[in-house]
Amino acid sequence: MSDALGSWRDGPAKRALLDFVARVTNEVGPDYVPPAERIATFDNDGTLCCEHPLPAQLYFTLHRMRRLAAKAPGIADRQPYKALLERDLATISSLGKEAAFRIGMTVYAGVTEEEFDLVVRGWFATAKHPRLGWSFEHCVYAPQMELLDYLRVKRFKIYIVTSDEAEFIRPFAEQAYGIPREQVIGSAVKLRVERQSGRSVLLKSSELETFDDHEEKVRNIGTRIGRRPILAFGNSDGDLAMLRYTRSGFGPRLALLLHHDDRDREVAYDREHRLSPLSEALDNADDYGLTVVSMKNDWKTVFGAVVTPLRRTA
Repeated sequence: MSDALGSWRDGPAKRALLDFVARVTNEVGPDYVPPAERIATFDNDGTLCCEHPLPAQLYFTLHRMRRLAAKAPGIADRQPYKALLERDLATISSLGKEAAFRIGMTVYAGVTEEEFDLVVRGWFATAKHPRLGWSFEHCVYAPQMELLDYLRVKRFKIYIVTSDEAEFIRPFAEQAYGIPREQVIGSAVKLRVERQSGRSVLLKSSELETFDDHEEKVRNIGTRIGRRPILAFGNSDGDLAMLRYTRSGFGPRLALLLHHDDRDREVAYDREHRLSPLSEALDNADDYGLTVVSMKNDWKTVFGAVVTPLRRTA
């Protein structure tokens, strides 16, 4: 077995990846795919980095809400802000993923894109995951970082396709994943153009433009990339449409589904995760042609030696 993915255990998932990449990069083979068509799409939360108990963007929103509540205390008594400020996970989860994320995508209305970028960078520089106790930069999955590097060497063009706001992930994507900001596709609020001090700027509004989940991921892949991926990786039913779209193309295709089944090294969850449940995709993986990746059985490490063992706080 090749050592190309050294942090992956030998098994069906690793073999499927290595075999697929070997076939599509073999210039004399029947499954050869030119580099321009080697498109790979990855979900972010739960696929490239930890999303439990909440995705990073919701913690970022909590940071903003605390500042707003200090200026306008009445906000703390109003839902859904009250649930977020109190870290009421049951109430946040009951809102549904789009409603929960909408909070974070609207509390920065009136801010320019450049200002928002600076705020995001500043937050990532200091924020720590409340359960793991590490910076969010260290909450990425080591085997996935290795896979991204491997695909880049094999001349794949990699996109993040996420329900996170694209503008929130772009600064972090460059730093943590080596993925250029223009290769991040995500949720977005509507923007308006204004002239300020002789400059044209883009201002964020409070109106949602797109929520990049389920079938919307496929539509945004079509409009932003213009090519059907040949490889896709997700971890929830929200990624299923993207995975099935990838598998439905002609020629060699690979769709991978990460199953969080490692209670000791991360956390075990699937269908009970209210914001990002994994049910239909897991139950029908064989019928849909999905390769299930077990975090417990297929990865030698999860976060890498630099940040283990877990600090299990609330």
